[in-house]
Amino acid sequence: MHLNSDFSQRVVIRPEEYGFVPSPLSGVSRMMFDRVGDEVARATSIVRYEPGAGYSGHVHEGGEEIFVLSGTFSDEHGDYPAGSYLRNPPGSAHTPYSAEGCTILVKLWQFASTDSEFVNVSTLDMRFMPGLVEGLSVLPLHEHEGVNTALVRWAPHTQFNPHTHPGGEEILVLEGCFYDEHGEYPEGTWIRSPRYSQHTPFTRDEGALIYVKVGHLGANLLGDNL
Repeated sequence: MHLNSDFSQRVVIRPEEYGFVPSPLSGVSRMMFDRVGDEVARATSIVRYEPGAGYSGHVHEGGEEIFVLSGTFSDEHGDYPAGSYLRNPPGSAHTPYSAEGCTILVKLWQFASTDSEFVNVSTLDMRFMPGLVEGLSVLPLHEHEGVNTALVRWAPHTQFNPHTHPGGEEILVLEGCFYDEHGEYPEGTWIRSPRYSQHTPFTRDEGALIYVKVGHLGANLLGDNL
């Protein structure tokens, strides 16, 4: 399967465009944002677990990155409520499930071969740091070889500077509404902007909270070989 697999193209998917499809296991469905491959794939998806649903034990040869959007995600290592950020590195294994149901952002096969760190943090317990402009605050989640992941909180009526993303940028709007000169992006919107893309983002009355990943497009990642 090739879905939004031309990483030189900008992609915007708004929540009214979501179309969840069943996974191979009952009670788990996926909204696929991009995908290269079939069940073994470089992929970015929102995954929904119905209460009591789960996967059998499996190994993530290419690594797995998760942000819990709602509910509680679990495996044999622990329970991860909304706001949890997880990284299971290449070669790790687990048996995921959700007793109460949950919705998670999942990225597969998007690790560098040298990235072997397990990460399990609750963003609700972490303090945002001041950003580069007034009204902006940042919560770094992970950095490895120029690939950075963070939560960024935008106060209402915050204006950022024009800038370029040499390694591309990916955004999921978690709260509020995010804007730039190309359009407006309400809660649930996913945006993937290619390498060397430029924009001048801002917020209006609502402010925004966004999940942001930069530097990963064009990086040497395991999924590039699929």
